Amino acid sequence: MLDPQPYRALFPHTERWAFFNHAGVSILSTRVEEATRSFNQKLSQQPFNEVVAEAIDVMSDLRSRLADLINASSADEIVLMPNTAMGLNTAAVSLPLRPGDNVLVLDGDYPANVYPWQNLAYRGVLTKMVPARDGGVDLELLKARIDSRTRAIALSTVQFASGFRNDLVAVGKLCKERGIFFVVDGIQSLGALPLDVREANIDMLACGSQKWLMGPIGSGFLYVRQGLLDQLQPGAYVGAGSVVDWPNYLDYNLTPLPTAERFNLGSQNFAGIYGLHASLSLLQEIGIDHVSERVLALADLLIELLRDRGFASSPNARAFHRSGIVIAEVDKPAEVERQLYARNFVCIPRGRGIRIAPHFYNTEDEIRSLVDALVSIADPRR
Repeated sequence: MLDPQPYRALFPHTERWAFFNHAGVSILSTRVEEATRSFNQKLSQQPFNEVVAEAIDVMSDLRSRLADLINASSADEIVLMPNTAMGLNTAAVSLPLRPGDNVLVLDGDYPANVYPWQNLAYRGVLTKMVPARDGGVDLELLKARIDSRTRAIALSTVQFASGFRNDLVAVGKLCKERGIFFVVDGIQSLGALPLDVREANIDMLACGSQKWLMGPIGSGFLYVRQGLLDQLQPGAYVGAGSVVDWPNYLDYNLTPLPTAERFNLGSQNFAGIYGLHASLSLLQEIGIDHVSERVLALADLLIELLRDRGFASSPNARAFHRSGIVIAEVDKPAEVERQLYARNFVCIPRGRGIRIAPHFYNTEDEIRSLVDALVSIADPRR
């Protein structure tokens, strides 16, 4: 089992805070802070011409690392994005959907994976809600909503308000059998849990870095399966970085790049790229499998301690659907969160209680102290 102690010094906030909001916005490690500051410092002292070669190398290596993270075929399937919502909007407007087609989304999913599909109503595309069961997707309920005009299913890896880890492999198999596009929001698992886009038959996946990847706000990526590119709507979004002849600005050749980079519109958030590169490098240095084992062990301990003290937790306690998110069901969660924060415990109200989301560097003692504090100020939800 991974020992968190060698990494605690990278997170100086631990001297004051017991931080359990990695499903919201993570606190940055010193490596991330140093990387973003380093880029900005260079740009404050010299023209971009002196920095651009290194910046492009960092960006290229980041795309390769992201491809490795999700087992994409190559970095050609990765394009950097400012956030999850931009990636999902890109997917929504690019898929070849026609009037009368429908897209299935899970009732209770985060708005970033619902609004882009609902917004397609102007094109005559219908968004249909699939009822959740135990806080996540149920394959039989999903199958019951599919009809002859279902063209896409959009799903999160893990549900933000319940911690339910969806069975992406089963859903991806269903999509492949039915000829349905499979689009995934990966932000509530990547960085904490392994994911294989090829095993799950995922067509497009979007993810920001500010949660479990522990990167800067405003940095993320979109995965586009290489074999899907020719089916996508050309020119849904286009910029100077999208086309094959991009260095020749005045040729106006609209031929798109033959890779996911066709969705690279232009200037990039290089400070964020440096930061995400640093955070992902740390996670891959440790090993995502080791990180996942640690995160799930902390979640298991939390569930056990909550139950011992009379608190129910979210349905993700079932082994297959566990994630790094645990919901402690309490009365008056907003007031409980306020009192926990006053004691330097950082977590937030979600669903039926308090959402607790530890990462690999958290300790068992922090978990025990949190549960002790929770017991002293909260009543279990009846």
